[in-house]
Amino acid sequence: MRTMRSAVANILLIGTACLAVSNTKAAEFTVKATTVTEMKAVYGQVESRTVVPARARISGTISEVRVSEGQEVRQGDLIATVADDKLALQLRAADAKIAALNSQLDNARTDMQRAQDLLAKGAAAQSRVDAARLQLDVTTNQLAAAVADKAVIEQSTREGQTLAPANGRVLTVPVTTGSVAMAGEPIARIASGQYYLRLSLPERHAVEIAEGATVDIGERGTGSNAGFVKAREGRIAKVYPEIESGRVIADVEVADIGTYFVNERTLVSIPVGSRAMLGVPPQAVRTIHGVDYVRVETANGPLDVAVVLGERFEDAGEQRIEVLTGLAEGDQVIVP
Repeated sequence: MRTMRSAVANILLIGTACLAVSNTKAAEFTVKATTVTEMKAVYGQVESRTVVPARARISGTISEVRVSEGQEVRQGDLIATVADDKLALQLRAADAKIAALNSQLDNARTDMQRAQDLLAKGAAAQSRVDAARLQLDVTTNQLAAAVADKAVIEQSTREGQTLAPANGRVLTVPVTTGSVAMAGEPIARIASGQYYLRLSLPERHAVEIAEGATVDIGERGTGSNAGFVKAREGRIAKVYPEIESGRVIADVEVADIGTYFVNERTLVSIPVGSRAMLGVPPQAVRTIHGVDYVRVETANGPLDVAVVLGERFEDAGEQRIEVLTGLAEGDQVIVP
């Protein structure tokens, strides 16, 4: 008896649920054409606005290298030290010359004083005083020239320190400790400018790509086989007017892209046109035995229509699925 009552109760509950479902009115969605921007995934190459070389200012042997590839440097940081043994010998010679001229200067001052004393006593002629004064002036000027020559040698010694010309990241260091460097030879190359993406597009997209358009930058390290995964946005800053080898060149500005390697490639999705497409809400699609159906309201009542679907897209912030065949603009789709 108890089992029969339970069965009757279950039947009543199921009937109530079915009645509630039948009384629930499904929403209707009017199919209309939506203009969607077509995106194309291409590879962009990371470039630096400026790459400046840190050059040796004197010739000599590299005694020390302070930086390595990938290191961040600030303007004025020591890159490497170039030593020239001849400069040390020239500096010693300059010191000896200055010491000799100082002795000559002291002797010239003594002769000048002696000549003036004798002239005051009437024991010497004025010409002797003039000659002593001339010798004092010549020695003084020779000493000043020797001091200036020493300053030149000291400056050359200081110029053996190769300094970073700007803030940036070291790209290459083509020298090692003990190698010989000539004056003007690059000791390191530094990417000092802001990073950007350089695009090379087929010529057919030349009229479709425009400056100021927003592009999507793919996640770093993903390729076309893995699918496009948006990581950040960029802006087409410049489209070059010259086409080379059937390619149009464009530059994309991207914020916070400094961790990329120079010449690294990454996927970029760019707008190359627009087209009209029909779309329906995803919940309006039912899949039965691998075939997609959409229920359409007709004059004879609801009708399940087989459709061929495309990609998903957004329309005014709402998710839609593109319908390639099966529906026409103005159809009333029943959305559960």
